[in-house]
Amino acid sequence: MNLTYITFGGHVEVEKYRYLYFVIMFMVYVLIICSNSTIVWLVVVQKSLHEPMYIFIAALLVNSVILSTVIYPKLLIDFLSEKQIILYQACLFQVFLFYALSCSEFLLLSAMAYDRYVSICKPLQYPTIMRRTRVNIFLVLCWFLPAIQVAVPIVGNANTPLCNFTLKGIFCNNSVNHLYCVNSRELSIYGMVVLFNVALSPMFFILFTYIKIIIVAYESCGNVRKKAAQTCLPHVLVLINYSCLLMYDMVIVRLESEFPKTARFIMTLQFVIYNPLCNPIIYGLKMKEISKHIKILFS
Repeated sequence: MNLTYITFGGHVEVEKYRYLYFVIMFMVYVLIICSNSTIVWLVVVQKSLHEPMYIFIAALLVNSVILSTVIYPKLLIDFLSEKQIILYQACLFQVFLFYALSCSEFLLLSAMAYDRYVSICKPLQYPTIMRRTRVNIFLVLCWFLPAIQVAVPIVGNANTPLCNFTLKGIFCNNSVNHLYCVNSRELSIYGMVVLFNVALSPMFFILFTYIKIIIVAYESCGNVRKKAAQTCLPHVLVLINYSCLLMYDMVIVRLESEFPKTARFIMTLQFVIYNPLCNPIIYGLKMKEISKHIKILFS
């Protein structure tokens, strides 16, 4: 069987700083796993956190750990390797996991927004609407819908001839499209449809629900406003953070040739560091119940 390898051309002076890169990114990866896993463990063991909102937060943090695991182990191996290469089929699999999990994050955030909307705007109906069965259905849909939709263009491009074997990046993402001799117009259109379905559409839904929450909170008493601020602010911060990072990923792919290599390398490292580290910090500090249990755990 013929094996095709792709070279990562986005590394900067990896021969000179390989051990520094490795130590920094290894420490970050361990910190990501420990910080996210701590909150997930608290949600699992503390019965007071067995509520839809905290279950969705735990799912979001599990998603961040898996997404980091898709990127970090290969990245760490490349820092210590003479050649930064990957098998083409493995590269496509990494693209699939990266975008499937990235889109799942948007759907999980939209499920959390819906949970907050029902809790604040329809408090009397909340126990009926947000039953455990419905929460489980939301979780399944948040992970499987993106996976099914993202898989189609990946499978469609699997046998497309390659005219370039160097990827201008440090892991596999949409830059893979620049390797093909001819890009399929149908798959490009389908990719835009998937982007709208699992990223832009959930974002519009989230904005709509939070606008409704703000209106209801403004017209209600002080307790409702306080509850809305305490529970919605962390979700809004995570949404803004993740939206900016995903927009950066799209811009980098579009401006691949014009963007300086060093700047692209630094910003890509920020992309894989910020979001999985920010999520546990935001939820650990801003969510009152989680913060309380963290203080008890470490006191």
